[in-house]
Amino acid sequence: MIYAITAFVVMYVLLLALPKYRHWTALITALLFLASPIYTWSEAVHSIDYNVLLMIAGTMGLVSMFIDTGMPSLMADVILDRMKNVKWAMIAMAVFAGVISAFVDNVATVLMVAPVALAIAKKYEISPVNMIIAISVSSNLQGAATLVGDTTSIMLGGYAGMDFLDFFFFHGKPSMFWITEAGALLTIPVLMWLFRKDTQPTIARERTVVTDLMPTVLLVGTIVALILASFIPNRPDMTNGLICMGMYILALILRALQLWSAHQKTGADFSWSEVVKSVHEIDYETIILLAGLFVVIGGIEEAGVIDALASVIAKAGGSNIFLTYTIIVWGSVLISAFVDNIPYVATMLPVIQGIAATAGIEPYVLYFGLLIGATLGGNLTPVGASANITGMGMLRQEGYEVTNRQFMRIGIPFSLVAVMTGYILTWIIWY
Repeated sequence: MIYAITAFVVMYVLLLALPKYRHWTALITALLFLASPIYTWSEAVHSIDYNVLLMIAGTMGLVSMFIDTGMPSLMADVILDRMKNVKWAMIAMAVFAGVISAFVDNVATVLMVAPVALAIAKKYEISPVNMIIAISVSSNLQGAATLVGDTTSIMLGGYAGMDFLDFFFFHGKPSMFWITEAGALLTIPVLMWLFRKDTQPTIARERTVVTDLMPTVLLVGTIVALILASFIPNRPDMTNGLICMGMYILALILRALQLWSAHQKTGADFSWSEVVKSVHEIDYETIILLAGLFVVIGGIEEAGVIDALASVIAKAGGSNIFLTYTIIVWGSVLISAFVDNIPYVATMLPVIQGIAATAGIEPYVLYFGLLIGATLGGNLTPVGASANITGMGMLRQEGYEVTNRQFMRIGIPFSLVAVMTGYILTWIIWY
């Protein structure tokens, strides 16, 4: 266990200290875990979340085609026409991402919304860094709002026997949706303060001409398919990834047919490089980073580190339920800033059930506290959640290296306000 903890801590220090080399840091640490007796290559292969990687690759490829058509630029024109200044455009993008993320995976949400934010930034010649960070943290926040918003919500729903509507009202009380939305509402003043200097007035501009609607239709189709798939019981783990990759492959086929048809009709050049251009736009560094992190997290889980953390949290509260609740919420925030929240939540759910049974109380206040802390903890650091890593990867492709200070300047106050709101409301409503 000491080896696993040491390697994990050193990796995260290097991830934060050397942002340009994060993918190599994660990959080398993963190899160190594989070289140890902690677990086998077979176990490491199974620890990788291929669903997330397929979602990222497929959606990135489709988004690249979406950007080339000019649709994000047109959407930026529409948004800017309706906002009095850039500050409100940035806040609108964060809120928009949050609404989508309540029903669609956080990573997919960032990939779909970020191109519009990048187009807005280019039109006003401002840095897109703050806007993309706001989109990422807002997406993470709203993942706790519904049963289908995040994997941790799905896990809680299955363990507690909750269905989709139970996330709105449960046992006659307001449930996670309203608690999450209250937190989201109070983060708007935080964003207003953080973006207070972005007061450039929006100016009506000539609307961008969209050259091809096919990628937009497929992207919207992807969102609809992801929402519909979320209601399928006992669906395969890779469903979302296969949907995103399937839509991208369909887009490549349709693009090839478009170019071939133009070649047949007008004699225009047909080039396979034009067909697969978007393949080169996929951010493979982000995919390597996430794959490495999955292996490392699997390693510390196999070494018993996560079980040990759960045990410490359970013992620290003793018989005081409020103290136990407080430790679960804020301990989850800190742990999820560095540890994947999926294995952590999976470990903590039975622990919480045992604590509640011993205390003779319903476990829901502790369940919801766990979900709030574990979902939002990833917003504290740029590598704390897959959506953050994806957003920072998109910025890197645009030539922007995001420092830890830049990210935490938004992520920390945003998270503290949202968590504090959920922490207070959950205790008042559910205990």
